[in-house]
Amino acid sequence: MESGEQALQRAIATISQSDPLTKLLEQVKLGRMKPTDAGLRAVTSSWMGTYQKVLESGGLTSQALRRIDPNPRLAILIECGVLTGEQQAVADLRASFEQAAVAATE
Repeated sequence: MESGEQALQRAIATISQSDPLTKLLEQVKLGRMKPTDAGLRAVTSSWMGTYQKVLESGGLTSQALRRIDPNPRLAILIECGVLTGEQQAVADLRASFEQAAVAATE
């Protein structure tokens, strides 16, 4: 059985693989890429889907969930114009996080 720390590290590694903030968002800030770029949108969509799958897979404690809360990253992506707060995918990811938080153990 996987420990809470192992589950957290696996979740972080999985989410990090497609994280658009690490490289692509810098390109937007530098003006080399537009927030509406199809490639950036595809990577962001994939990342959100991966994030949602990790949250829905369960096994994370409430403490672990606090460490992988998607809301700060979503806020940055919204601020830069890559996402909007009204997008269904954003609402779905936030809802998955809230559901995981309710179901999590201490």
